[in-house]
Amino acid sequence: MLINISCAKCIGIDAVPVTVEVDIATGIGIHLVGLADAAVKESLLRTITSLQSLGFRIPGRKIVINLAPADMHKKGSGYDLPIALGIIAASGQRELPLLGEFMIMGELGLDGSVRDIPGALPIVELALRSGLKGAVLPVGSASEAVELAGNCVYGVDTIDDVLRILSGEELCDDLLICNRAKDISRTREEDTEKGTEGMDFSEIMGQEGAKRGIEIAACGGHNLILIGPPGSGKSSLAKAMAGILPPMSLEEALQTSKIYSVAGKGCRSKGLIRQRPFRAPHNSASVAALIGGGSDSIMPGEISLSHNGILFIDEFCETPKKVLEVLRGPMEDRKVTISRLRNKVEYPADFMLVAATNPCPCGYYGDGNRCTCTPSMRASYLAKLSGPLMDRIDLQMVTRPIDPRKLVDRKPAESTAEIAARVLQARKIQKERFAGDGIFCNAAMDNRLMEKYCPLDRNGRDLLEKLIERMGLSARACSRIVKIARTIADMEGKADITPDHIAEAAGYRMLDRNSLEW
Repeated sequence: MLINISCAKCIGIDAVPVTVEVDIATGIGIHLVGLADAAVKESLLRTITSLQSLGFRIPGRKIVINLAPADMHKKGSGYDLPIALGIIAASGQRELPLLGEFMIMGELGLDGSVRDIPGALPIVELALRSGLKGAVLPVGSASEAVELAGNCVYGVDTIDDVLRILSGEELCDDLLICNRAKDISRTREEDTEKGTEGMDFSEIMGQEGAKRGIEIAACGGHNLILIGPPGSGKSSLAKAMAGILPPMSLEEALQTSKIYSVAGKGCRSKGLIRQRPFRAPHNSASVAALIGGGSDSIMPGEISLSHNGILFIDEFCETPKKVLEVLRGPMEDRKVTISRLRNKVEYPADFMLVAATNPCPCGYYGDGNRCTCTPSMRASYLAKLSGPLMDRIDLQMVTRPIDPRKLVDRKPAESTAEIAARVLQARKIQKERFAGDGIFCNAAMDNRLMEKYCPLDRNGRDLLEKLIERMGLSARACSRIVKIARTIADMEGKADITPDHIAEAAGYRMLDRNSLEW
């Protein structure tokens, strides 16, 4: 008897259909075919042991299990559950009339328990697109999709739960994930509180200029680099920046949650991820750790995991040059394409790069007479930041040592909540502006959208032309200045970009100046 079970495989952040076919015929042995990797092949022993522990028998006949399509590699332990169900149904030990109406995935324990799998969100999306009734997934994985399709996704703990659902003898509403995740609102609040625990801007003394630049970057989604001596607050400012970013929209939350789901990092929270990611890989991270990689299953890296959020790299100039240069493509294209001999996967990578670095090897250039580096040492240190890379960083700012009087007086500064309110207002303006354009912030504008939303009057064009000649700006740097000016105008609630906005925006292109004086 031939049994078909609908499953899926994730490629990037999308799922493609896979069918598990189980047939029992005359003969002996269990045969698994369909380009399965080691984890799938090992599933046979797990599945047999799990079925026997629940009292099911393994037929003493030839069992053929095919994972179709046969020309696509299958990886992971998520096929355990459908293989077990196929054996049960094909051997006639249980009648499962609803087996073909759900997409089913899950890893089995030796006691019959069902364990979490990665990629639940794309799998549920595929099930809905395919016209199935829904999906049957481990309860931890299913909780990721509670906001997407909670009323047609079942969360199960054991094989017995799955058999209850597929037998059709009872409604099993108690297993619907929307009924098993009643505390989702409380979980969201806890996640939000955890995301905002960190440095508050009111705790950072001085650095008003840097705070202004960080607010502009947060309002428009711009890339940012902070250059200054140790102890000037670079890392604190970067970490505090996470607290002023607005919550993600539903579309942004779905994109980010799918990335974390595929990476196996989504089962820790119920529902979609609402807090913007803040990823801070060490500067010794490899190229593969940043952009992602793998052989048969290509996983997202730190660049994609920071999608719609912040990628913070401290000690930027200490990072190997090869690693820095791989940021160039994703910063411009807002996506990363990973190619292997047999696979090519594309992940979204619309992140804000926030970098921090010292100005020289000793770190104290610009801090009185403390620097012990020669001019050639300073030049070679910052030379690691190539021109094409710095072109893509919108705001380039210097943080100077904090005035001792401000440290001693400790007058309360503006809080994170106050700045976040202004950022939210500016983001609302951009959300309305770009409705239907497929982007969410000014930094993502292309040339067509810049012509539409960033017109300059005669005075603005004259000023920009002079700045290009004086500062030696590239075409990309010029467009970045216009985007920053658009953001500054949004912060002031103005529809038009004025010369003052352009002048302030150009002031943040510190590394583009022909003569750099600190």
